[in-house]
Amino acid sequence: MARLVRLTGTGPQKIEPTDKPVFVCTCGLSKKFPLCDGTHKICRDEPEGATFVYDANGQRTPAPGQ
Repeated sequence: MARLVRLTGTGPQKIEPTDKPVFVCTCGLSKKFPLCDGTHKICRDEPEGATFVYDANGQRTPAPGQ
């Protein structure tokens, strides 16, 4: 069953305290989810209020109904 998850984050969430910073993914695109791997950089230029679908190669298309 497919499902659409809408995330509004465009960068990681830093969690402290630890001996070194831990960044949690908030965009949903990380291949190391729930940890950030920097993939969020491809969604930084998304227009506000728009919804996109990303394929396995990081290519985005407008979500159905957009």
